[in-house]
Order: sequence, then C-alpha cells, then structure tokens
Amino acid sequence: MTQNGSSVRLEWDGKRAAVPPAARLVRTAEVCRTPDEVLAPEPNRLILGDNLLAMAALLPLWEGRLRLIYADPPFGTGKGFTRRVGSGEDSRRPEEWLLAEGYSDAWDGPDAYLEHLYPRLVLMHRLLAEDGSLYLHLDWRAVHHARLLLDEIFGQQQILNEIIWVYHGPSPVRTYFNRKHDTLLAYRKGRQHVFNADEVRIPYDDSTRRTFASSAKAGFGRTPDLDRGKVPEDWWYFPVVARLHTERTGYPTQKPEALLERILRASSGPGDWVGDFYCGSGTTLRVAESTGRRWIGADLSPQAAQVCQRRLALAESLGFAVEEALSLEAGASAENAPLPPVAALRVRSEVDGTEIRLQLEAMTPCAPQGFPISLDYWEVDFDFQPPVFHSTSQAARPWRRGLAPLSLSHRYPQRGSHRVKVRAVGASGETAEAEIPIEV
Repeated sequence: MTQNGSSVRLEWDGKRAAVPPAARLVRTAEVCRTPDEVLAPEPNRLILGDNLLAMAALLPLWEGRLRLIYADPPFGTGKGFTRRVGSGEDSRRPEEWLLAEGYSDAWDGPDAYLEHLYPRLVLMHRLLAEDGSLYLHLDWRAVHHARLLLDEIFGQQQILNEIIWVYHGPSPVRTYFNRKHDTLLAYRKGRQHVFNADEVRIPYDDSTRRTFASSAKAGFGRTPDLDRGKVPEDWWYFPVVARLHTERTGYPTQKPEALLERILRASSGPGDWVGDFYCGSGTTLRVAESTGRRWIGADLSPQAAQVCQRRLALAESLGFAVEEALSLEAGASAENAPLPPVAALRVRSEVDGTEIRLQLEAMTPCAPQGFPISLDYWEVDFDFQPPVFHSTSQAARPWRRGLAPLSLSHRYPQRGSHRVKVRAVGASGETAEAEIPIEV
C-alpha cells in the first residue's frame, strides 16, 4: 500500500523513486509594460527549461502554495508537432501555411513516457496547497496509465472528476469511431478543496425550463433555480482552437481559453497562484491574467517561451519575470549553457534632447519570409545593467495580419549616458541582440 492509501500501483521497468534533482532558477529578464512599472516581490514567472528542474528549484519556497495546477503534457502520440508561423499562422488556406519546429512527442517505448510523467506528477503534488487541485489533461493513449499514477500519488479517494472535453473536427477514419474527446483527471490534495460552483454555472436548456414551467414535480419534488443556472456536468463542449480565429497562435495542440477559464474559475480565486508546467502557447497564463490570478509557467521549448511572451505582450499583461531552470548535478554545465543569438540585428538610433527613438532596420536571417514579415517580437531595455535584461518596451506582430511595429521610443527623466539593449525574435525562433551606447 502506498503512503496515500492506494493498494494498486503501476509498475514498469526502471521505475524509480521520484527524487527531486538539484536545480536552481536564474532570472534573465524582467518584462514590464512601462519603464515606471516595478515588478512585485513575487512576480508572475515564465521559466524556460526542463519542468522537472523548474519544479525542483521552486520547492524550497513554493511547496504547498499553488492553489491550482493545470498540466497538459505530451500525450504519447509517438510523433513530432510543427507550428504555423508567419502570416499563415491564422489562415484557413493551407497553401499559406508556413511551418517551423514545434515539439517532439516521440518516446523510446511506454516505459520512457511513464518515467517522464511520474516524477513530475509527484512534484506537482508537493507544490499544491492542501486545498489545491490538479487537472491533468490527456487523451485515450495514456489516461488509463495516468489515473493509476495519480491514485498512487494523491490517493484513490482524492479524485474529484473524470472530465470529458468534447469537440468537433474533420476525421477521415473508416475503421473505428472518430476520436473526438480528451480526458481531464481532477484530483484534490487534501480533505478540503476549492470549488466555486457559482463561478461556473451555465443556463439550463430551453427544454428543461419549459418542463419545470409546466410541472414542479419534474424534479422529484424540487424546483431548481432556473435563473441561477446549473453547475456543468462532467462532459464539456468547447470548440478547438482551429475554429477560433481570435485565439490562434499557430502553436500545436493549443487549448481554447474557454476551457481554461472554466477550470481556473472553478478551482481558484482572484489573487491565487496557479501553475502550468507544460505551458506551451500560454493559454493558462493568458486566462490567469484576465481573471486576476497570479501564475507560474514553464516549458522546455524556447519556441513556446517565445509564443508566450508575444501573446502576453499583445494582451498588455502585467509585468513578469523570465527565468531559466538550471541543473546543479555534476557535469551539467553543457546543458546549462545559454543558446547564443544566431541572427544579426541592425538598429538605428536618433536622439532628440532626452528622447531616443529606435528604428529596427534589419534582422538576418529572419525565416521563413525574411525581415520584416517574419519578425515576431522585439523588446528594449533602455538602461541595460547586466546581468538582468529589463524589458520596458515591446512590439509584436499581430496574430492575424500585419507587421510588428519597427520603431520604439523612450524619454529619459534627465540627461546622461545610457546603454540600450535590443532583443528580437524571428518567427522560426532565431534570436538577435544589439547593444547601443547613447548620450542624451
């Protein structure tokens, strides 16, 4: 029997105890909407790196503090995913699609997949508050294995729901029923948990309203509050993002904001901390912003971090810290080494009194369509003081059509010498930096 009371466990070759690795977080940037904005002592955080390292590094200060964790790991499909980039990322015309690297979901057998998932679920359990909840999002390939893992880690009695997310979409299959649902396993950590029923109520169907209007006995003697609505069942229909023009980022397997909004509203409150350690396109982070939650996001993919930053910039989010998760294990120096910029950047600066205006003139290479069409995002620290890059002005290419603005300006409070640093990212993930000494 496990420590949480489950007598049934999933075993596989090489299963090991989930021991957190030695790790630390290094802050590399702070992103603010304006030069005057100051990050909170505990700001929202976007972490680049292995989420096992990220969660292990968070444990000393964050164990037992997250009200909610949403986890959308790879599903064990055995294939790689690409992302749409450039002007075709929101197009319904396949001939306009331009593709770049997304992420890999290939594993050396099911044992390797479980060996990945198990220790991360253990750390998520530790990071949750006693009244916190985990929503684990998978599909038919791995959800049956995951439920046994969660029973072992949380306890069989701690499951709250097996939620079915139903959606539509084309499928040319002819030998079995179309697979058009995912499963979310919701578990609580302690004896009590947060569930805000009134935050997620939905209207009754018209047929139900008509039935109760004609006969109060239709509800076995109880008449529901038809105006208040009902708590949703454990099957939900939300369109996939492919059908939602306004949300689409081009990142593969992006989830709809409505799905995450229901989860966040149900299982957390304004001001609560929520975590998403497979944050991908940043849907959880975006919804947390719009509903007044605080957030920690992490992803292994630099491309995912790029999409998140661009998405948050376009949404004019509150300031957040950007960090890297580094291993402290022996021999980890190579994997900890930051990726160097791979593109060249040309920036023109013009000074007028205490005002500086920057004009981005070229970025080479800037795939797939060249500069400025494939410029995704650029940001400026107008008073760079190493080692942390303080991004106080950002410009991003809109999701649907158009180009990123190519000029940014700033007025200093007084004359003096400054060191300006510019960072830019192309649609395919290439990065570029430039430093400019100026005198105003």
